[in-house]
Amino acid sequence: MPVVTVYYDRLRRLMNTSDIEACIERLPYLGLDIEERAQDYIRVEYNPNRPDFSTDYGIARALKGLLGLEKGCPRYTVHKSNLLVQVDPSVKDVRPYIVSTLIEGITLDDETIRQIIAMQEDLHHTIGRRRAKVSIGIHNFDVLQPPIIYTTETPEFRFIPLGGVEPLSMKEILEKTSVGQKYGWIVSKYPRYPILIDSLGQVLSFPPIINGELTRLTPATRNLFIDITATDLKAAEDTLAILTTTLADAGSKINSAEIHYTDGSIVTPNLAETEMKIELRRVNRLLGLKLSGEEAVECLARSRIDATYTNSWLKTKIPRYRIDLMHPVDLVEEVAIGYGLDRLTPTLPPSTSVGRAHPELKRLSLIREVCVGLGLTEVMNLSLTSEATLYTNLQREASSAIKVEEPKSGEHEYLRDMLIPTLLSNLSTNIHEPYPQKLFEIAKTFQRRGEEIYEEYHVAVVTSHSEANYTEAKSLLDALLQQSLGIKCETKPAVNPLFVEGRCAEIRKDNLKGVIGEIKPEVLQAFHLRMPTAAFELNINQNTHHINNNTHK
Repeated sequence: MPVVTVYYDRLRRLMNTSDIEACIERLPYLGLDIEERAQDYIRVEYNPNRPDFSTDYGIARALKGLLGLEKGCPRYTVHKSNLLVQVDPSVKDVRPYIVSTLIEGITLDDETIRQIIAMQEDLHHTIGRRRAKVSIGIHNFDVLQPPIIYTTETPEFRFIPLGGVEPLSMKEILEKTSVGQKYGWIVSKYPRYPILIDSLGQVLSFPPIINGELTRLTPATRNLFIDITATDLKAAEDTLAILTTTLADAGSKINSAEIHYTDGSIVTPNLAETEMKIELRRVNRLLGLKLSGEEAVECLARSRIDATYTNSWLKTKIPRYRIDLMHPVDLVEEVAIGYGLDRLTPTLPPSTSVGRAHPELKRLSLIREVCVGLGLTEVMNLSLTSEATLYTNLQREASSAIKVEEPKSGEHEYLRDMLIPTLLSNLSTNIHEPYPQKLFEIAKTFQRRGEEIYEEYHVAVVTSHSEANYTEAKSLLDALLQQSLGIKCETKPAVNPLFVEGRCAEIRKDNLKGVIGEIKPEVLQAFHLRMPTAAFELNINQNTHHINNNTHK
């Protein structure tokens, strides 16, 4: 989850108050989690669906509403300018859309520059899908000569990239710079690359890779040109709305830009409010409240949303930067926030029966308690993991792998059929922590049997330190089975690509089955582990559940 640092002196200035404690106290009721509180600042975590919270300006804007200092939809004026952006037809097949604005009169101290850059990167990762969908360029406008031209060039075209001193070809930028190596995959498949230049041929940026050194921001910069290139026009306009409203709150003037395409023109940014309505009865039913129309309007005003109440309906105007409000039910949450989440009283739903723990969950809880009593630390990993973690590092074949179609990340591509690999990954990310390290996990695994996929609960344990061995793992297994299930462990020698030959065994007892052994040195090396490690994994499922496999390969 993204985190933003808020300095108390800036927050006091933005809120125009000396009572900083009242502000901090209300942060969690905006959906912000306090990660760290220091003498001069506080670090808060925000949900990625609220990118307007990526700076202290956006947080202060929402806080003013919640505290009643400013209510309703903030008003932003877009001033008409003569700024022109010409779009060459050659970008159509590469990165077809661009939106822009001219920001005048901004004061960029070091912290404001840091926050703008941090917001830019957060937007790249959220709306921008790691720059593939949307990328942002922020430039010193005063060194440019409009009109701005969005076009393409061959990979041999040269300019000085941001932070450089010598010109590099666009191909060299992709091959030799860290940012080019990280994001080059987005454009490298095309014969020509997108580029932004001014009327003198000066390079602004090579989107979505890097800006030119010419337009670097400094504390002396007062006027900004912002370009947002994208494969989706709405996503670009959403991003621009968040950026411009934030910069307006920072004290700057927003100016329009006219974007000339071959088939027409658009003027950006468009900060007009969006409209949505919902029945008051539905709001009250979902929240368990009995608000009047006027009270609901007041609650929405505290969430910085304009509303009127007519004939049982709440009709709202939503600020353009609130891109997270997509459905009328989203307004219910805004009413709750404006009402005060701390004022809501939890109640139990009426029922004629009394709930109780499922027997299988009681059994899993007992196993968990025994593991903790044995000195093991519980971890909880995601069911989806990478091919390297689950197969490559373990020298396992992926022939029966359950792979998610069109995964958004290579780190969350395969459903786990065993738990030990992700426990080894946990050890890998904690190699600098004190030893011994002894971990366990109880979670569902997913098994392919023919064309069907089944869920099974497994328990897995790893122990890693200078003297970790099969004997230690076996003693932990014996204690676990005896104390939680009241049975004695039975094993027989086995061969498994994960374990050292001759120090591996198969576990079988009634319906239970599993594997135990010392991890191979080759596997330890693949996970960058420095200590001997032993592990076991046991199927503790009493009931195997079939799941629909239409969403998996």
